Amino acid sequence: MSKPLEGLNVVEFAGIGPAPFAAMVLAGLGARVTVIARPASASDAGLFGTAPNVLDRDKTILPIDLKSEGGRRKALALIDEADVLIEGFRPGVMEKLQFGPDECLSRNRRLIYGRMTGWGQTGPLAATAGHDLNYIALTGALAAMGPAGGPPTIPLNLVGDFAGGSLIAVLGILAALHERHSSGQGKVIDAAIIDGVSLLTTFHRGLRASGFENEEPGTNLLDGGCPFYRTYRCRDGNHVAIGCLEPQFFSKFAAISGLDPSWQEKRFDRALWPQLEQAIEGIFAARDRDEWAALFEASDACVTPVLTIEEAPAHPHVQARQTFILDGDVLLPVPAPRFISNILDNNKGQVTHHE
Repeated sequence: MSKPLEGLNVVEFAGIGPAPFAAMVLAGLGARVTVIARPASASDAGLFGTAPNVLDRDKTILPIDLKSEGGRRKALALIDEADVLIEGFRPGVMEKLQFGPDECLSRNRRLIYGRMTGWGQTGPLAATAGHDLNYIALTGALAAMGPAGGPPTIPLNLVGDFAGGSLIAVLGILAALHERHSSGQGKVIDAAIIDGVSLLTTFHRGLRASGFENEEPGTNLLDGGCPFYRTYRCRDGNHVAIGCLEPQFFSKFAAISGLDPSWQEKRFDRALWPQLEQAIEGIFAARDRDEWAALFEASDACVTPVLTIEEAPAHPHVQARQTFILDGDVLLPVPAPRFISNILDNNKGQVTHHE
């Protein structure tokens, strides 16, 4: 079965992090992605040393010396035939290389020119350096994560680089491609991590405006403050995650775990949360993580083991969905989302698995 973006031609200017991930997502969905990479040199070990660049999967890597006339002609020929260009440099770098939006769109008016940065193309910080942590710090998202009375918890670089950055950039690219069907014109996309992560905070800004969520992290329903929406340490030192917010799920949790069912009616009394937390801590401390996982498996108690990155691919549900594949020596997630075909002709449908 064909992939939904087959026939889409993407040119990526090699970089690190969010821009390559955005291009990888498009490639996984069928786009043909050509990476314009600078010729290798002895000093190219990079920030992560010799770690495999898994963000280059499903792409064609083409080393081109952009400072040479021949290299420049080669790059422009690729851009002339492209539907999408993705770059992740500071504002002004592509213009200095003479591959800015004005030059590229004057040659290819249908080009979607995606610019992936942390601070955006405008604003007083636009030209300054930064990383995921800096960007999410200015959005308010970082301050909202962490234990009560403790420092903010760093959520890997998933929130900024890849959620607020790469995936918002992909959304912009797909929206621009849709609009191009009617206008015939390309667009320049200013995808800034600070904008994307700010967008992600919408729900919690609403909770705070209504008075449902406090400013103090680690004291709220969804930030670890709630005793029945957090993680607990088990006897073997591993953890489980519980999220039994709704009454029917909490009831199931209490029945399986042995928690006093009288907590059902008073579970949202925040003054009693320390007592409830202590009770649940004692329960989970009595067994190993995998024992609890077996007890709660396939129930509606919303209890799952906290798996490591190494453990996750071996979970039966993950294996049943074939969520990971071996790419060389590295086990990697398959592209997402999946697409179901023949829905009208076949009641069962067919799930597209990306091999």
